[in-house]
Amino acid sequence: MSHTTKMLCSLRLPRTPCSTIHKILCNIQNASFTTRSTLSYSAASSGSSSWPSVAPVTKRAFTTAKPLSFPQEEETASTTLPSNPQTHYDYFQKTLPRGPPPKGKFDIDLKALRREFLQLQSQAHPDLHQGVYKQRAEALSSRINDAYKTLQDPLKRAQYILSLNGYETEGDEAAKMGDEIGDQELLMTVLEAREAIEDAQDLSDLDTVKTENEERVVETVSQLENTLDAGLWEEAKEHVVKLRYWMNIKQSIGEWEPGKPVVLQH
Repeated sequence: MSHTTKMLCSLRLPRTPCSTIHKILCNIQNASFTTRSTLSYSAASSGSSSWPSVAPVTKRAFTTAKPLSFPQEEETASTTLPSNPQTHYDYFQKTLPRGPPPKGKFDIDLKALRREFLQLQSQAHPDLHQGVYKQRAEALSSRINDAYKTLQDPLKRAQYILSLNGYETEGDEAAKMGDEIGDQELLMTVLEAREAIEDAQDLSDLDTVKTENEERVVETVSQLENTLDAGLWEEAKEHVVKLRYWMNIKQSIGEWEPGKPVVLQH
């Protein structure tokens, strides 16, 4: 109970309605506040520090927050992601603006491709979207991932480029192409590599085979680059068959175990 209220209670006044008492209390408090404000102003004007200054009261404007509008996500995504990609190249417009060969180049800056891939995935990540947009983001993220895995690998990239031009170089078609090439030197090289891998007693026994195979990979990729950039699809598919053999040998060396049989697929 405040001091003012105690004083009123100690006075023997005639019975007064509660509303009247409430008005009296309000008048007393208002008068007290006015007196303190006047004194504070006088003290501040005279430079006296006996009364603390009262900070001015400012009005604050409150606004009502607008609800999030999820349909705007589609509009934002369309400015950063391809709206209607036709090929894997269309996803990477910064790194591969000219598209696949022969208009574009077979050789790719893999570091730049990786950076753009991460940027695209950060925008299309499903956790950043809700509702129907989350499902669309999941599908888009999967397509971007497939495109990246295809383009970062020289063999898969070459096979994909040939498929865009009507040449299938995977599965049964690759086997037929290998038979059609009929390169006896190629077959002898493959058989010798398989025999060396199977006869190895230690992984170090494969150092020479590994080095020679890596050189063949580099040479064949260079041949693929020249033929694909020139649009020579028939020649390019022969190099693809060779590169499949070299990549199988590389895989067999990486998975080598004593006594493990080697299966080289073309």
